[in-house]
Amino acid sequence: MPTKKRTKKSRTGTKKEFDLMMVKQVMQKQVQSAHLKTKGDVIASLMIEGFGAVPVVDAKDKLLGIVSEHDLLVAMDDGHKLGAIAAGDIMTFNPYSIHPEAMLPTLVHVFRASDLVRVPVVDAKDKLVGIIARRDVLRAYLAAGRA
Repeated sequence: MPTKKRTKKSRTGTKKEFDLMMVKQVMQKQVQSAHLKTKGDVIASLMIEGFGAVPVVDAKDKLLGIVSEHDLLVAMDDGHKLGAIAAGDIMTFNPYSIHPEAMLPTLVHVFRASDLVRVPVVDAKDKLVGIIARRDVLRAYLAAGRA
């Protein structure tokens, strides 16, 4: 008597196994970015619509820095009007970034060892190609059936 074929893939045998997943598989590719002269109020508007940090790039999309919600709050607390300051005044220069081919477990270690919530993703020439947040990693972990 023939046996039934299994229709579900084994969780350990699937290609989407979390331990084998790369950043490029789960990163957000649509990234809102700013330039050095972008005003703080514009950056705050981008954050409300998107992420809690906005990468700062040059004219060729090379990553220069990042402005976080924290950076904007510090500027406000210091008495600055957000419309009067620019990204270049308040950003973190040379932020931690990761390559699309990095493995997700590596990023988990980075998130654990730092206060980072999201990390810009750059190619070999430091061009911004995406962003990845803690929640993206958690979503991938759950989708891989690791819970």
